[in-house]
Amino acid sequence: MKVIAVDPDSPLFGYVRPGYMLKSVNGEDVVDIIDFRYKITEETVAIRFSNQQGKEIDFKFNNFYPSDLGLTFQDDKIRICENNCIFCFVHQQPKGLRRSLYVKDEDYRLSFTHGNFITLSNIKDEDIKRIVKQHLSPLYISVHTTDDKLRRCMLRNEKLAPIVPRIKELVDKGITIHTQVVLCPTINDGVHLEKTINQLVDLYPGVKTLAVVPVGLTKYREHLPQLRKYNKDESGAIIDYIEKRQKEFLHRWGSRFVWAADEFYVEADRPFPRYKDYEEMAQFENGIGMAREFIYRFNRSRYHLRKLRSKKRVLFLTGYSAYPFFERDILPYVKEEMHVNLSVSPIKNEFWGEMVTVSGLLTGKDLLRQARNMIDRYDTLVLPPNCLNDDNLFLDDMSWEQFRKELNKEVLVGQYHLGETLKEVCQ
Repeated sequence: MKVIAVDPDSPLFGYVRPGYMLKSVNGEDVVDIIDFRYKITEETVAIRFSNQQGKEIDFKFNNFYPSDLGLTFQDDKIRICENNCIFCFVHQQPKGLRRSLYVKDEDYRLSFTHGNFITLSNIKDEDIKRIVKQHLSPLYISVHTTDDKLRRCMLRNEKLAPIVPRIKELVDKGITIHTQVVLCPTINDGVHLEKTINQLVDLYPGVKTLAVVPVGLTKYREHLPQLRKYNKDESGAIIDYIEKRQKEFLHRWGSRFVWAADEFYVEADRPFPRYKDYEEMAQFENGIGMAREFIYRFNRSRYHLRKLRSKKRVLFLTGYSAYPFFERDILPYVKEEMHVNLSVSPIKNEFWGEMVTVSGLLTGKDLLRQARNMIDRYDTLVLPPNCLNDDNLFLDDMSWEQFRKELNKEVLVGQYHLGETLKEVCQ
């Protein structure tokens, strides 16, 4: 592992420099950052580095926290997915986007550290041993169906090992699993979904949760398998079935176990479940309970927000998925209880296609193009919090600063807590 930075407060500062290689910890090779953090938790730790000339340097530490070393290493090489899923979002993207958007990761380490979903398609026996030894738990696994023949067809990978025995092996050895099903109309729903739920819940509490999310489709599907989205009635039927199973599991296990994604409730025009019905919000990043959390936080802060005052005319931009509940559950209270002139407008996703309705996939150009037609009536524009990456770039690489200059208005990036966004607007 290559060192790329050493914190000035590190005891190794001045002794270990960027470019040095980490050779071993307590005489054992280190394969990645997770392995390094695991191996330096011993009471006494001996670490060996080598400099650019190959000279080895040894250090020994007693009773310290791993963060005390202040080392930053070069990122590990990501394991790439070798499946060819019929619904793969990477395959539904146009050319010319930044390179990272085309990476199909299938890395159990990222599943552990970031909650990325994996299919276990490239997992080896030695990986299982390491996961168990270092207790890399929980893991997030894309199941899609427990029918192995259908699963091989959906992932277009004839080499896939049976999924349930693999999950059971991990569960039996103490690893907690969160699972998901990407549901495709007439393919893995109906009796197949029932079978999948039944087989996974039999492994509860090792398999802790199951998220059922609708397939995401863009307009870039030329030469790809024919798929469609769920309509209003179908979405409602899926919700009814899952909520029926939730009652059964709540009575039997004390947990609802399976949840339908927020998108199903939006498509069906149904109210979201109560906040407590999502239990631990274990699959929040997968779109399970995100809308209810947004509404819940806002309602908790409404009393304090009544004191807000602003003469600004404010426009919030969002995706078509969030717009209905924003208009129904948020906007009336803002207008009735607060002195904020707030409007909300959904943005049509012309880049990916109209079937993509989440705000996290809105590009800078789409937001800018449609904002220009409305902005003369407003003083402040608020963007969705999840449409920019950590470098303040939109998916089409337009920067936030470029967006602001083009619009020539006050532009704010919203926060996930609406109350905090409104406070910022009123400053």
